[in-house]
Amino acid sequence: GPTVSGIEPGVNPGATAKFGLFGEVLTIGLMMTVVALGVVTLPIALAAGIRHLRRFVAAEDSRAGLFWDDVRAGILPSLVVGVAAALIAGVLTLDVVLAGSGALPGGEVIAVVGWAGLLVLAVAILMAAGAWSPQQGWPAAVREVPAAIRADAAGAAYIAAAAVFTGVVTWALAPLFIAGIGCAALAVVAVPARRRRGVHRTE
Repeated sequence: GPTVSGIEPGVNPGATAKFGLFGEVLTIGLMMTVVALGVVTLPIALAAGIRHLRRFVAAEDSRAGLFWDDVRAGILPSLVVGVAAALIAGVLTLDVVLAGSGALPGGEVIAVVGWAGLLVLAVAILMAAGAWSPQQGWPAAVREVPAAIRADAAGAAYIAAAAVFTGVVTWALAPLFIAGIGCAALAVVAVPARRRRGVHRTE
């Protein structure tokens, strides 16, 4: 839209309207939740939602139709990632449940490993979804995750905190998953921007 003469809109003009951004996070959270109802469709739901929020904060074209275009473009290739992630999550969750029941020796250690594994999986999915594009595809996006974590370990910790937040609010009240997944997607958008600003300040 039009801007005031002589005033630069900034790097992420769409993020300046805090209430508007909050509303967009909730809206895209609802849309992602609808797509993620299939469980194995969670990766493409996150990827499309992250791309939508990235366009929104950049004040680019952020019509809802573009979100659904991304879903249609990536849903079939994403099923491989979704099924693999669901299987791994299922095994880790079973370990945590069995450890809590006392059926396994060293249950406390197994529970810690299980929870840690679930957190690592959540971070990997979020970061891969953030790297996905219809042109690049999932294999390249997944391969980028280790390098991205090494390049910004603090950023990965922030994304892990967003994943924990989503899990906690969902456990407290299931409908809050909508807000939680929206916030997690926004975290994936915001963390790289935070890193770029930090680099700029040190130059």
